[in-house]
Amino acid sequence: MLIVEDDPYISLALEETLTDFGLVVAGSARTLSQAVLLARTAAFDIALLDVNIGSDRIDPVADAISARQIPFVFTTGCGRAGLPESYLLRPIIEKPFYVEEILRTLREQLALARSG
Repeated sequence: MLIVEDDPYISLALEETLTDFGLVVAGSARTLSQAVLLARTAAFDIALLDVNIGSDRIDPVADAISARQIPFVFTTGCGRAGLPESYLLRPIIEKPFYVEEILRTLREQLALARSG
């Protein structure tokens, strides 16, 4: 999986926790430029994307992942209103979040991608 999160503490916690639950973190980005590069080139099955990366919006990363037809889930403290316009129907996990919620949402999206 790919994790895009600008807060180093949240990013590290996500990496460690998701790895503990058996997920393989193929890449982690804390800046928009890193995230765009990984979104275009890395091998991953799903992504967890923070809507705001510093002062930048996640839109180009979401566009790159969407073009590859890879599922992704947004994380945000701003609710659905903070999502990029073209991705308003994508799943979100609101901050502060719980590990169980992240795992459930990731599993649901992977299952949908594999069945569809």
